[in-house]
Amino acid sequence: MARNARETKEKLVNDFQSVIADTEELMKFVSNESGGKAQALRDKLDRNLKLAKDYLHDVEGSVVDKSRVAARVTDEYVHENAWRTVGLAIGVGILIGFLIRDRD
Repeated sequence: MARNARETKEKLVNDFQSVIADTEELMKFVSNESGGKAQALRDKLDRNLKLAKDYLHDVEGSVVDKSRVAARVTDEYVHENAWRTVGLAIGVGILIGFLIRDRD
């Protein structure tokens, strides 16, 4: 589950960075145009791009912080409940073994 969340986060960050790059390219293209509408569009794109970059930075920081907290809490739980964790792992292993055996 943690791997899936990490992959989803990485995909979201990559997609967001791609949007930012495309917007920067569009801004370069629009910068060659002149006129009031072009300037207004450049200003709006510039503001939105800055907001998007700030949001991406905040999201990345938040995800990293939450991942660290989750890892620390999991580590503490396993250390405090080592035998319970081992028992649970054995139980899950036995259950999977029975399910696999019944399929044959």
